Amino acid sequence: MKFPVNFLMVNRSAVLAEWTRCTRIIGLLGLLILAGLLQACGATKVLYNQAPDFAYWYLDGQLAFTDAQSLQVKDALAKLQAWHRQNQLPGAMAVLQKLQQQMPSDMDARAACAPLVELQRQWVALADQAQPAIAAVAGTLGAEQLVQLEQRFALGNAYFQSDFLEARPRDVQDRRLQQAISRAEVLYGPLDHKQLSVIRRHIEQSHFDARLIYAERLRRQQDLLQTLRPLIAGQASPQATQAALHGLLDRTRHSPDPAYRRYSDKMARQTCAVLADLHNSTTAAQRRHAVQTLNGQVQDLSDLSAHTP
Repeated sequence: MKFPVNFLMVNRSAVLAEWTRCTRIIGLLGLLILAGLLQACGATKVLYNQAPDFAYWYLDGQLAFTDAQSLQVKDALAKLQAWHRQNQLPGAMAVLQKLQQQMPSDMDARAACAPLVELQRQWVALADQAQPAIAAVAGTLGAEQLVQLEQRFALGNAYFQSDFLEARPRDVQDRRLQQAISRAEVLYGPLDHKQLSVIRRHIEQSHFDARLIYAERLRRQQDLLQTLRPLIAGQASPQATQAALHGLLDRTRHSPDPAYRRYSDKMARQTCAVLADLHNSTTAAQRRHAVQTLNGQVQDLSDLSAHTP
């Protein structure tokens, strides 16, 4: 794999840790842009401009691309980023500007989650835009690459089991609490006792169900593998491949498991509630901090949107 010089100068483990940390921050705030590759961190522009490299690195680790596939995937990622830069960065900037304007006032749960709703629409549009390129690559995959993918799934599942299914419930709760606090402090700065209590209460009352999440995780993995197997090595027509992948994306967005759909809706409502409760407990100084943080992100998005590589 080839990366820009400035990328090679950074320790990969450290970069991945920071990338993951930032993605989780965005998950809390509902600011999901470019599949989590645009980070609400100090290095927004650097990470955005290198997003195709990060995405390629991740995908290659899952599938071990051939040389021909590498060229195809890199080209597709570059084109997808160019499309996103032109078509979605301005909308993302508008969402952040609206959120910035709301920061000085209290919010209800609906207002707190409005950015998530809008940016989820952008994510759907981005996934749809990527679908033809995904279909083209899927038709070139070989059986050994699906074995590699299945092995990567098994490794990730083992980590999930260790972190959530085999750990003591109290340890899982404490880890989730610390993660929520660190994410919130990126936006608001240090939290006081009252705000920590708000987060702690919501974590303790959470409907979080690791077993249900794990079951859905396994379902999606098997769905992906079963969808890809008839498509590899050019076994299916381009039209059949695109139709199969469209169905896969639809099942990913809307799980066929009614229990998981109910759970997902419940967790979404709870997330909106904790965001609103936390925001409404913040001080004027913390809200000014949030406005300044968002202002920096808006400026970064503006710079990125205006830049044409």
